[in-house]
Amino acid sequence: MITKERTAELIKKFGKSPNDSGATEVQIALLTERINGLKDHFQAHKKDFSSNRGLMKMIGQRRRLLRFLAAKNEENYASLIKELGLRK
Repeated sequence: MITKERTAELIKKFGKSPNDSGATEVQIALLTERINGLKDHFQAHKKDFSSNRGLMKMIGQRRRLLRFLAAKNEENYASLIKELGLRK
């Protein structure tokens, strides 16, 4: 679970303004934070297949957003994946 403070921090870091939560970079950063937060849950609950389905949907959404960003602005794409630690 992401706290309000962490969400505001990510929006401030990746958005154009403090209220710019709709930017592609912000959406990717928020999805990455949620995906990384589920690691502990899946270590404790290995057979939670319904949550695993939700995780796969989030990963697919992030992949689509990354593909969109790569086509739209390759410089932002490269800096974002480097900053978030994604391997592409």
